[in-house]
Amino acid sequence: MIVLALDSGIERTGYALFNKEGNGNTKFIYLTSGLIQTSKTLTTEKRLEEIYSKLEELVKKHKPDLMVMEQLLFFKNQKTAIRVSQAQGATLLLAAHHNIPAEFLAPLQIKQIVTGYGQSDKKAVQKMLKLTLNLDLELKQDDQADAIACGLAYCYLNKNLV
Repeated sequence: MIVLALDSGIERTGYALFNKEGNGNTKFIYLTSGLIQTSKTLTTEKRLEEIYSKLEELVKKHKPDLMVMEQLLFFKNQKTAIRVSQAQGATLLLAAHHNIPAEFLAPLQIKQIVTGYGQSDKKAVQKMLKLTLNLDLELKQDDQADAIACGLAYCYLNKNLV
């Protein structure tokens, strides 16, 4: 089962891919992760189109069985919440076009699963990702780390699914 985890945003969308194997165990393999970045000089609709098309390339290449995203619960900045919602909308449209089920995990749930503490800060999450997955790559943007954490949390939470 290939899981595509996403941290949606209009400026940056983080993604991570996991291959979850075996029924009744937590065997999974971290495949890859990265960022899709859009230019501030583009219109909103062109930025969403760019996110859509780059995610579609990933979908065609890796053929995920499921998409998992961090649930948008609360934002201090309404403008940011709207932009994240727009990016998630484009992602959900892609999922629908390719018949890929989409699921959501709450941010506290992800942090609890990855670090053992639901109020962990981003540095603690990144540290645990590096330790748990033996990552040697530099996570320069929170969006990439958040996508990896979301995918890892999903694999742990759904260890009985194949």
